[in-house]
Amino acid sequence: MTEPASSTVAKPMAQPSARGPARQIAVRIRSAPLTRALAALQPDRWRFALAVAAGTGALGCAIALLGVSGWLITRASQQPPVLYLMVAVVTVRALGLGRGLLRYAERLLGHDVALRGAVALRVSLFEQLGRAPSSVAAGYRRGDLLARLGSDVDMLADLIVRALLPVAVALVTGIAAVAVLVVLLPLAGGILAVGLLVAGVCASLLSARAVVGAEQGAADARAVLAADTLDLMENLPELTVAGAVPGRLDRQAGVERTLASELDAASRPAAAGALVATLGTGGAVLGCLAAGVAATSSGLLDPVLLAVVVLVALGTGEAVAPLPAAAVALVRGRHAAARICELLDAAGEVSVTGRCVPQTGARTRWADHPHLRAESVLRGVDLDLPCGRRLAVVGHSGAGKTTLMRTLAGLQPTAGRVTLAVDGQPPRDISTYGDEEVRAAVTFVADDAHVFATTMRENLRLADPRADDAVLVAALRRVGLGPWLDGHPAGLDTRLTADGAARDDGCSGALSGGERRRLLLARAVLARSGVLLLDEPAEHLDPETADELVASALTRGDDGLAGDRSVVVVTHRLAPLWLADEVVVLNHGRVAARGTHAQLLAQYQPYRHGFEHETADATAVA
Repeated sequence: MTEPASSTVAKPMAQPSARGPARQIAVRIRSAPLTRALAALQPDRWRFALAVAAGTGALGCAIALLGVSGWLITRASQQPPVLYLMVAVVTVRALGLGRGLLRYAERLLGHDVALRGAVALRVSLFEQLGRAPSSVAAGYRRGDLLARLGSDVDMLADLIVRALLPVAVALVTGIAAVAVLVVLLPLAGGILAVGLLVAGVCASLLSARAVVGAEQGAADARAVLAADTLDLMENLPELTVAGAVPGRLDRQAGVERTLASELDAASRPAAAGALVATLGTGGAVLGCLAAGVAATSSGLLDPVLLAVVVLVALGTGEAVAPLPAAAVALVRGRHAAARICELLDAAGEVSVTGRCVPQTGARTRWADHPHLRAESVLRGVDLDLPCGRRLAVVGHSGAGKTTLMRTLAGLQPTAGRVTLAVDGQPPRDISTYGDEEVRAAVTFVADDAHVFATTMRENLRLADPRADDAVLVAALRRVGLGPWLDGHPAGLDTRLTADGAARDDGCSGALSGGERRRLLLARAVLARSGVLLLDEPAEHLDPETADELVASALTRGDDGLAGDRSVVVVTHRLAPLWLADEVVVLNHGRVAARGTHAQLLAQYQPYRHGFEHETADATAVA
């Protein structure tokens, strides 16, 4: 019974398809990161073809200019009638003008394709990251993510101008030049073909092979340098106070030295490749000269055409000169493509015929009151957030408060489990939901949330695009920004920069640190999610105002900011926490104590000391 089955399995092995290896190679090429990333650029093929035609025409004009000029000078030495030379004279002028015009057209078309491709790829990346779970972007350092979206995309787009276009132009021009010499002198055409192969292919392979290892180190160093620079710029005040700036600068100097050494190591083989290219083209010119002299002496070649043969071979060297640099650019572009495709794959994409397409899934209809639960997150922290629960989280800096909030929002992986239940359905792991679904249930107001360089209206509409001006104004007044709004004639049209400064013509005010926090809190008020996670909403406010804001966030009903939604507040203010259902004290990622405000005052000494210290400060100020 098993023999027919085994023969059936063996049959395809005994008669493999002749196209099998070719198909496998094609599939590997299509699935390679460089091919996928270039496909994601969506280059305009017609514009690229026109750029190749223009580049070939410009280089052809340069080679023809040398050949016609050589013929003109040689023929003029024979002192023929001037009319015999007029066509050549006009041709030289036309070729000189055509070279410049076509070179400009090549640059214009090539850069147009590259810039359009960079825009298309960045739009695709942002769209995929926007649809993907927020934990995807959160899994990268901000500087590293910026480098992938910035320099890596630029490097990939540069391949069109620095690699693909020169290779295509060199291929077309080289074949045409060899064909011309074959017609004039077959031996010279063969010599030129060998010289171009040495100068173009061999030199390029040498450059690419030698630069692979060095470029990997350089790419890693660039990513580290970009991430460290952004961290230093964003946290400069805190690092200055902590005295950590010199150490950070020394670390960056070390990374820069590593990057410089890697680039130097990568430039040496590139120089060797350029030398091989020069030797190849130079050898081809000398070989064509020797063959031309021998053919002229034997009467096989007109003496006037000898200069044409030599100068055409010399001019063709310009076609292969950029190829070693193009090979180096391809190596660097391959590393950039791998980093970009890693980001695309992390965003939930699959490769289909070399292109990246998003995965799709069913959407869940959210109820108004989701139930969020955390089990054994951080170091054994368990939290339960049924509808309307008020939870406060306190602890010293570095205790794990922000990490806990990011975990609850589904932005950070955890060894434990965070589940979400809606519409009375069984709870599911939060990672199984789409990012839009999680945002519809949970709103996380981070301490470093961004203020965008647009109007106050548009900054607020990030939370609720359908909100009208009356709703937006009401949200601002609920969080205490009514006086700020009244003090700016432009009102909701006041334009803010990314750092929160106001820039409209009718005012010179700006958002202070506390006002910026209130703006972020107004977004949370406008959000339609059932759970609010507020990370230090009262930071940068005076104690009295901070206590009022935290108390409002914890107050139920229409008098509170959150209404009947579930709320988790991270705060350093303890006085208003009597409104919380439970207070969790974190210490080094663990629960040091938990209970109501009254229970902690009675049973947990550090909490009581903190509250007494806070009360004493308030009394002293009063």
